[in-house]
Formats: sequence, structure tokens, C-alpha cells
Amino acid sequence: MTASPSLTLLQAGTSPRLAPLLDRALEGIPCHWLSAAHLEELTPGGHLLFAVGMDAFGPGREFYALVRWLRQHPAALAGCTAGVVVDGAGELYTKQAAQALVMAANLAGCAFPGKPLVEGTGSLYNQHILAAQLGLSWEETYCRRVRELAQRVLAFQLPRFRQPRILMLHASDHLHSNTVWMGRQILAQLPATFTSQEVSLQNGTIQDCRGCSYTACLHYAQHHTCFYGGTISQEVLPAIQACDAMLFLCPNYNDAVSANLMALFNRMTNLLVQHTLYDKYLFGIVVSGYSGSDLVAQQLLGTMCFNKTAILPGRFCLMQTAHDPGSVRKVSGIGRRMAQFAQHMVTVLQA
Repeated sequence: MTASPSLTLLQAGTSPRLAPLLDRALEGIPCHWLSAAHLEELTPGGHLLFAVGMDAFGPGREFYALVRWLRQHPAALAGCTAGVVVDGAGELYTKQAAQALVMAANLAGCAFPGKPLVEGTGSLYNQHILAAQLGLSWEETYCRRVRELAQRVLAFQLPRFRQPRILMLHASDHLHSNTVWMGRQILAQLPATFTSQEVSLQNGTIQDCRGCSYTACLHYAQHHTCFYGGTISQEVLPAIQACDAMLFLCPNYNDAVSANLMALFNRMTNLLVQHTLYDKYLFGIVVSGYSGSDLVAQQLLGTMCFNKTAILPGRFCLMQTAHDPGSVRKVSGIGRRMAQFAQHMVTVLQA
């Protein structure tokens, strides 16, 4: 008889609210606490809940020691699945800390289900909308969300597909872009059981979200369009809905994704009011001319996994430094790295 999975609670830092919150939220859930001083005892393939406590000035030494340790041990969390709780004493730094932690854990092999973060700002004002919907206090809503996250992490299983469908999205010049070249090279190495589609957002007609009310957005979504219509409604959102995995190509523009990709992120609310992405994977390729690929990768995972509900598989992103057009083709070992990333996608997706 197979034993029920248990949750490993890994805490970094503390706050007055965190300990009683975890006691209440995890009551009755099989769980054991692992000290940050004994990280070598982490078991590959386990179910983790990271709990971060911080004061109004951000996380402390334990947090940064944990992130550094994860960066130093790139196989430590192979096969693990995790969620994150960040409790802060102020209104700032909770999400910043979560993105840095998830990035480090992901590079160490950890996967995260869609919406893997529950954060509590000092005032808990960030709970007020859901609290009103549930008819609960902000504190009760916060506790319920932590409990639901723990339960989701324990129950989560990475989906597999017999014939995976990959959607590659970019907003780059396909003739000169290093990222487009890398993306196409990777897709070309996937087996025949995979199907792929490439969608470019470079036509200059992409308009950003105008911030419609929820009811207006839902109205347009029910008619398979949005206020602006156009390419995103007619081509891009249906392609996202139909795929099993998204591969975003993200050249570094001033330490951020391009404007057209950001417009797509904002317009995706139109899709999400009716269809979630909980069963779809997120992959990325980030190319920086100088540095900062990690910042862009964190923006991508923050948007698409934290907010848009996509699954973040372990080692979701291939990052490379290359400046001049075509220069990435001359980088030592790039062919091997792309082949490894393609094989990683196969391992994650193929049933």
C-alpha cells in the first residue's frame, strides 16, 4: 500500500504572523518541518512548501542563504513540486522575494503549479477582493489560501501528453533574432510526436489592455473577442487555448520583455476569465546582450505562472548572453545546450 505524500515545510525567516498562520493553515495536513541548516536532507521528488517571513525592509539572512544554497546545488530539487508563502510586515518586497526564490528553486529542478504563491502584505489589503467574495475576514482568507495551496501542492501531478502541442511566441525579427534562431533550432529537435506552431507579435498592431471591467471583459470573452479585437483575439489567444506548452522567446529589452509581449500578457485576462492555464506548461528562452537574463526570466515566471496560472516545470528557461545579430550561433557549446533543452522538453511533456 502506497503511503500518502507528506509536505516538507522549509522556512526562511520569521514574522509575528507567520508561525500561527502555518499552525492553523496546515492543521491535519501531513507535514514535517526542515531547518534551513539541514538543507542537505531535502529529498528529490518531494512536495515542498517554502515559507518566508520578513520585516518591513525585506527578507533577512536566512532567506538569502537559502537562495544561495539552491543556486549552488543545481540538482537538489530534481523532481520536486513546491508552493511559496511569503509573509511581510510592510507593503513591499514580498513578490520580489518570491520571484527570486522560485527562480533559484526552479534552476535546482523544482516545478511549481500555476499560482504557487500566497503572499501576505503587512496590512493584508491584498486579500480584500477575495475576502469579499468569500464573505471572510482578510486574516481568514489568507489562512484559507495557504491551506488550499498546501493541498494543491500535495495533490499536484505534472500532466503528460501523447502528442504534445507547442506554441512558440515571439515579437522579434525572424531574419536577425538570436532568440528566434534558438527557438527554431530547439523545435526542430523535437520528435515527430510533437506538433509546433510559431506566432509572431511583430506586426505593430498589438494594442495594450484598456482595463475593462470584469463584466465587460467577460462579455467580450464569451463572444471570443475583446474590446480591441485584432490579432491577439483572432489568432494568439485561440492558439494559447489549444496548446499544451508555451515557449516564449524573450530578448532582453532594458531588463524586461518587449512591449508587444507585455501587451500580450495584459490582454490575456480576456482568455483567463473563461479558461485557466493550469494544465499548460511555460518554457522560455531569454537572450541578453550584456547581462540580466535572470531578471527577464523572473518577469516571465511571475507573469505567466504566478498570475496567469501556467505550470512552471523544473529548469523552465534557457538563458544565453549574445549581442550582435547571429552571434549566438558562434557561442561555444550552444548546440549542446539547445539539444539538452529540447530533450528536457521531451522528458517533461511526453507521455
